[in-house]
Amino acid sequence: MDPKDTTKEYTNGEVTIVWQSAKCIHSANCVRHNSQVFQPKEKPWIKPENSTTEKIIDTVKKCPSGALTYFLN
Repeated sequence: MDPKDTTKEYTNGEVTIVWQSAKCIHSANCVRHNSQVFQPKEKPWIKPENSTTEKIIDTVKKCPSGALTYFLN
């Protein structure tokens, strides 16, 4: 497995964000739409506890590459 091809999950207890690095095209839609959660300069860079589940889902749906998906817990 390519070390650049990672899949990570981040949850706020209600929703889990799934990020697949290999699909990410760095469009920054997630950062523009929800900078409280998506902070690429931080580690971890996704902080779902900083937003509502509804806003997270709305933001993830704007991801053009499909690198971000979600599921309800």
